[in-house]
Amino acid sequence: MTYTSIQSHLENPTYELRVAHLYGDLMNTYGDNGNILMLRYVGSKLNCEMIFDIVSLDDHFKADDYQLAFWGGGQDYEQGIIADHLSELTDELRSFIEAGKPMLAICGGYQMLGKSYTLADGRPIKCTGILGHVTENPGNDRIIGDVKIYNEDFDETYYGFENHGGRTYLAADEKPLGKVIYGGGNNGQSGEEGFIYKNTFGSYFHGPLLSRNARIAYRLVTTALKQKYGEAIELPAFEDILALEEAGQTISDAKRKA
Repeated sequence: MTYTSIQSHLENPTYELRVAHLYGDLMNTYGDNGNILMLRYVGSKLNCEMIFDIVSLDDHFKADDYQLAFWGGGQDYEQGIIADHLSELTDELRSFIEAGKPMLAICGGYQMLGKSYTLADGRPIKCTGILGHVTENPGNDRIIGDVKIYNEDFDETYYGFENHGGRTYLAADEKPLGKVIYGGGNNGQSGEEGFIYKNTFGSYFHGPLLSRNARIAYRLVTTALKQKYGEAIELPAFEDILALEEAGQTISDAKRKA
């Protein structure tokens, strides 16, 4: 059964969001759980109680129960473990994604949302098949290092660290999260990194992604809030609550400099 792993415990929250942390007990490579902490932090800035449920092997995921979802990274071994259990959530997760509910998937989670993942020895790892991207692992080298990308639609620049053997190729209905300025990106050749489909975001950024790119965290949480409570709700602007964090500062740092 699912269980609540963490929540905000705000004193008088205005809003509440329930987040599905898919396979959070198995897929947490390179500190990807930090994305959960960043979502909770952004929620607190918006006076929103954030409740995170681990949805793992043999659990039942219901799209209507959650307003936001996160799927972290894992190595081939962990992906192999969960592969035989994907049928337990695929239909509901497809409904969640197609309804435009916000989701973030990192590395292994990104790969498993796609159509296929083929290892270097030719063995396939089962994927959900919800989205159209495909992943291959040539096995001869990994893409490792700092990466910087630019998203034209949002006019935003994102920074991260990548470490992956898989090479992912997007489908025609998927946009990249950004164009690569430096780094390898999805496959080292296309000049693209990550993907966006409706309100589902995927990336190879570890580290975690959201702590270095607060605008994405803000977009995920505010999208979920507006879907649940209506577009007319008044929320603080990003610049009013998170601009210092994006700049790599803390409020106490700013006060010391003042």
